[in-house]
Amino acid sequence: MDLSQKEWAENQKATEGSILLDVRTQEEFDQGHIPGATLLDIRDPHGFMEGLTQLDRSKTYFVYCRSGARSAQACQLIKQQGIETCFNLLGGIMEWQGEVTR
Repeated sequence: MDLSQKEWAENQKATEGSILLDVRTQEEFDQGHIPGATLLDIRDPHGFMEGLTQLDRSKTYFVYCRSGARSAQACQLIKQQGIETCFNLLGGIMEWQGEVTR
């Protein structure tokens, strides 16, 4: 499900034990990411699919990328793995108004 910046941030804070997934490349992640995010690079198909098998199906995932396109694709793939609660950040980190760790 796609959420606006405000909805995404509010839902993430309100969801105990939620997991932030950054699906950009290592280089993009190193340039700045949302605090607490875990990197799972969707451009590394083998590594990404391997990482999906390790995800806890009982958790809620909040996913972002640079602009929202890769994370929308990632949410579809996550749901194919049987994880129902996955939220995409519309506009990605480019429009993110919150804190960024560099």
